[in-house]
Formats: sequence, C-alpha cells, structure tokens
Amino acid sequence: MERMEQQVVISSDGLKLSGVVSLPEGVKPGEKLPAFLVLHGFGSNKNAGNVKIPCKMLNDWGYATLRFDMRSCGDSEGEFGHITCMDQVADTRNAVTFMQSHPNVDASRIGLLGSSFGAAVALYAGSVDPRVGCIVSSGGWGNGERKFRGQHPTPEAWAKFTAMLDEGRRYKAQHGKPMPVNRYDIVPIPEHMRHHVLEKSVLEFTSDTAISMFEFKPEEVIHQFAPRPLLLLHSSVDSVTPTEQSLGVFAHAGKPKDLHLFNETDHFMFAESMPRVRTVVKDWLDVYFPARA
Repeated sequence: MERMEQQVVISSDGLKLSGVVSLPEGVKPGEKLPAFLVLHGFGSNKNAGNVKIPCKMLNDWGYATLRFDMRSCGDSEGEFGHITCMDQVADTRNAVTFMQSHPNVDASRIGLLGSSFGAAVALYAGSVDPRVGCIVSSGGWGNGERKFRGQHPTPEAWAKFTAMLDEGRRYKAQHGKPMPVNRYDIVPIPEHMRHHVLEKSVLEFTSDTAISMFEFKPEEVIHQFAPRPLLLLHSSVDSVTPTEQSLGVFAHAGKPKDLHLFNETDHFMFAESMPRVRTVVKDWLDVYFPARA
C-alpha cells in the first residue's frame, strides 16, 4: 500500500495556497494522527527535496503531513516573489487552522518542521501560536541582521548589501513600489549548492523581502514556546546560514530544547537524506512528540 496524497487549497488572508496532505499507508477513515506542517525555504516551494523527503520520512513514522506553497511562491496566489516573513508566519498559522479540521488529524497535536527560511518562520509562528505542539528547525535563523552579517562577511560585501537596502527604501518612496532584487544578492549560495534551488523557485524578489528578513528576529519570541519541545538542527559548517544562528536561538529558548550539529552535511540536510539526521529526529520525536501518544 502507498501513502495517500490529497491536493488541497488553504485559505490565508483571502489568498488561496496550494498544498498537499499526505497520510501514512493503511490509515483508517476517521483515525486521528499527529501531524506536521513542513515549511519550504527561501522562495522555494512544496516540491523541494528538503520538503518532500521529510514528509515521506514523517509519513513512514506514522504522522500526517502538509506541505504547501507560501503566498507568492510556487502555485499559490500572491504577487510572485513579493515575500515577507510575517506574511509567511500568517500563512503558517492559517495552515495550522486548516489541518486542525482535517478528518485524519488530531487537532491538539500539530508540529512544525522547517528548513532555512521555513525554519525561521516555524520558530516565530510556533512561538506566537499556542496550538503548535513542537518545532523541528533545520538550518534556521533567529536574528536577521546578524544572519546577514554572516552571509555578507567582508566590509565590502556588507557595505554593498546595506546600500541595497537603503536604495530599496528610496526606490519605494520614489516609485510607490518595491525594487526588484536578485535572490543571490540577498542570500548568497555557493555555486556547487545551487542545484538545490528548484527550477520554479523565485529568482527575483523585492527589496521589501530583504528588509523584512533583516528585521525578522524569532529569537526574541522563542522563549514563549516553552515548555513545548524544540529541536534545532544545523550543519557545523553551514555554507548558507551561519551556524551561530541556531546557537543564538538555543540560548534564548526555554526548556525542553535540544541542539544537534552535524559535520557530514551542509545547509540542505534533509534533501541530502543523511541517515544520522533521520536517527536524531526519530529518537527525539519518540521522546517528545511520539506518533502514538
């Protein structure tokens, strides 16, 4: 038997979001399962490897999953590429509402798993939404300004990046609309890792996106998530998001919390299907958010 997949439409602030609910094989009508929303990364979509692979992993372990395109991404409504962090927090919370009404989901047991940008959104959304039961964050970040300083580390790179933010503010004031910005001018990714960026991913954002990320600070609200369980995963040497970002979130979070650093993988660890990552996540879930309560 194969797991069941259902194409769904999620309503979020008047926009229609495209999603897929997946159920484990053999689930019975009306059977209530714990569920995870699996959040995609920066300008990506629900078909990314670090979304589909963890969905299958979670289905295999007995969880229902929802993967969906945030507004302005993939097949969802919204101005393509015009992305803000708080809009994605709203989309996530509305997706929780959607999953609570699913006939095969235990409405009291819904977790968030996110990668990169999606992990930062998960950290914030979970902290401000008491319905979220646990968070698994992979390669996430907690302080946008500090993250960008690590991604644009030289004085020259930092001056160029902050000049772009200032130019974006002036452009919007003058033209009444945000300035277009290349994705790699916002978040640099080494050439050898760009194959992880899907063909239908957003390649041109607006300056509002970069400003939103600069101002986004999940570490300032993560203390509100306790006493719900938090698992932070990060590469020990991350080529995209500085490892210190998960360290900062860990320092600000309450208990229970766990942080695991992996030296054999890089930023897209779920897409790389690392066995040790799977083992760590499974063992942690068995303790803090088991498929069978």
